[in-house]
Formats: sequence, C-alpha cells, structure tokens
Amino acid sequence: METLWSPWRMKYVTDNNHPNECVFCAAPSQKDGPENLIVHRGGRAYAILNRYPYTSGHLMIVPFEHHANMEDFDPAVRAELMEMVNEAIKIMRQLYTPEGFNVGINLGAAAGAGIAEHMHVHIVPRWTGDTNFMSTVGEIRVLPEELEATYERIAQAWK
Repeated sequence: METLWSPWRMKYVTDNNHPNECVFCAAPSQKDGPENLIVHRGGRAYAILNRYPYTSGHLMIVPFEHHANMEDFDPAVRAELMEMVNEAIKIMRQLYTPEGFNVGINLGAAAGAGIAEHMHVHIVPRWTGDTNFMSTVGEIRVLPEELEATYERIAQAWK
C-alpha cells in the first residue's frame, strides 16, 4: 500500500535544479531579499526563512560552514547559532505573538532532515490549533501570510 505522504516525495525535496549545489551554501552568495530569504547575517551564521514553511515565521539558523553534524563545528559557531536562535525567538514573539515554539535540529535523513548534509536549526512559531490534516494528507500548507510579507516583517525587525 502506498503512503499518502512522504517527505521524500514532497516538491521541495524532489525539485532540485542544481543537484550538486547545497542550497544553504548557495543562498549567502546572493543579495539579501525576498529571492534568497536571508533576513539576517551574523559572522558565522545567518537566519533564512523556510521557503516551504509549516507556519508563518518559520525560519532557520544556518552556519556558513558546510557540515552535517553539530560536533563538526567549533564552539564559536555553536555559540553564535544559539544566540541567533534566541534573537529569532524574541523577534517572533514581538511580530507574531505565538503561544509557543518548536526549535529543532534534524541530524541525518533518518531524523527527518530534508537537507541532511548542512546542519541547520528550525524555529517554528506555534499557536494552539494551528495544525490540521492539510500538511500531512493533502501535501498543502495553509499560511495566513505570504512569504514575501513575512520576509519584509522579519528582516525589518532584525535591523
């Protein structure tokens, strides 16, 4: 029996126009804006909106260095990652007033990482009752705000 939903069948995993290029390594080479979705750059990491968010405000903190595992980064990179996570949560609280957050790192494909070769931290604002069957059965996301509007709000707040 075929399953209705699989992360490996989803559009953002299967539609890869540049199979040998890491999207997290390529994004910083572009100018910041709604095209690359980077809302903030630090010295060792950057904050980028998830192009296929679970909720409005879903972003990721990504180290500039390309490593799959936390232990491969030096302590300064890990420290900056956590400080950027903290700053992102403060900004999300101001802009979206969520009731909670999912903050997570999926290390390896078996753990659910869609891009397992470049470690990153997800920050997902959450509200009571914000999930339904649409994402899991229909492979559709329902968002109250367009991605470009989310970009403008968060990039402005980070400044």
